[in-house]
Amino acid sequence: MTATEPPLAEGVTSAEEPSAGRGSGAALYGKIGRQLIPLIFAGYVLAYLDRINIGFAQLQMREELGFSAAVYGLGAGLYFATYFLFEVPSNLWMKRIGARLTLSRIMILWGLTSACMLLVQTPTQFYVMRLLLGAFEAGYAPGVILYLTYWFPNNRRARVMALFLCGSPIAGALGSPLSGWILQGMDKVAGMGGWQWLFLIEGLPSVVLGVVFFFILPDRPNKAKWLTDGERQRIADELERDKAPGASAHGFGSALRDVNVYVTALAWFTVVCGIQAVSFWMPLMLKDAGLNSPAQIGAWAAIPFAFATVSMIVLSRHSDKTGERRWHTAIPCLTGAMALILLSFAEKNLGLSVLALAMLACSVYGAMPILLSIPVKYLAPEARAGGIALINSIGLSGGFVSPFILGWVKTQTGSVNNGLYFMAGLLVVGAVLTLTVIRMSPQVRRAPS
Repeated sequence: MTATEPPLAEGVTSAEEPSAGRGSGAALYGKIGRQLIPLIFAGYVLAYLDRINIGFAQLQMREELGFSAAVYGLGAGLYFATYFLFEVPSNLWMKRIGARLTLSRIMILWGLTSACMLLVQTPTQFYVMRLLLGAFEAGYAPGVILYLTYWFPNNRRARVMALFLCGSPIAGALGSPLSGWILQGMDKVAGMGGWQWLFLIEGLPSVVLGVVFFFILPDRPNKAKWLTDGERQRIADELERDKAPGASAHGFGSALRDVNVYVTALAWFTVVCGIQAVSFWMPLMLKDAGLNSPAQIGAWAAIPFAFATVSMIVLSRHSDKTGERRWHTAIPCLTGAMALILLSFAEKNLGLSVLALAMLACSVYGAMPILLSIPVKYLAPEARAGGIALINSIGLSGGFVSPFILGWVKTQTGSVNNGLYFMAGLLVVGAVLTLTVIRMSPQVRRAPS
């Protein structure tokens, strides 16, 4: 890599390039990265921002509308119920109509729905809007993960997925101060509460980007006008070499019968529970630690997300370099469990709360791209669309469990500590699952370089 090569190209290159007569692999995949990653990354930032801004909205919304912590936790979690139901159909449909139509449809509908959250006045309306948001957003993350398998070989995927998935902590790092400012600075402007402006301002950009997707996103390499014939052939050749020996080629049915799919999904479920503990409850935890204004909470909340972004990039690059996946997932799960326990002792202590939240965010977000890169090693290309979506949908049911349990525990006891212990136990289970059952698929132990 040259000193003048853009950082994005560095993120999608490999230390070892196969020799081929079609030019440098670093240059080819750097070119692909520059064309695709900014778009899908921006989409994920907006998606995640629209998903978690409910955590900041509650600082005003709950009091103004009279919602209890249990009502909030249930509404926050219901998003994942419809997400679970619609994710697999969305990915299977994407195989038929292409990524461009699928991803643009998802972004436009979820953006409109998120903006319309400003109309909520009752618990029932809150529940319905969260269910709609989950239904419309379902398929974006697994759709992009599938989409990346059309472009990048195995020995590049963890890093590429990290570049995409780090949109979630970056959404937290940038969106937290923004959300805090909107809540405080826009409150009562034009007769609307700050929480209403929050949903409107952070929802509409998704609609705009969805329109952009429709016009410029290529479905596959063979439809990318900015690739040469030789570059398209090289991509096809490298993806063909990546096919796992003995992998079934019978489509979604083979994924349904593969025990590794369900074990990976359960491990992902535990990581999601940890992620949602950060995303949905951090603002309230920081408020309990002594911060008063939404702007202060937003500024401090950016710190854990910023560290998590670095963790995702560093861990995924090291995992790709060594070809090891299991320990790169299990160790962050265990450190995340330790962080949750530490967090239970941090009530009303701002410094310790931020330290524990940063440790938790680094752990669970760091494990995310590595764990999600494992299924593409044991799933045949024909089974990936449904298999990846199935894993993600089962795993994301943790997005319902985590807010609901923490909200219920907070309402019943006045503290989230028992819920934090439960989440810590789940992360330990996730580490064990990753280290044991994924052994059943030998090819995930070390990816070919």
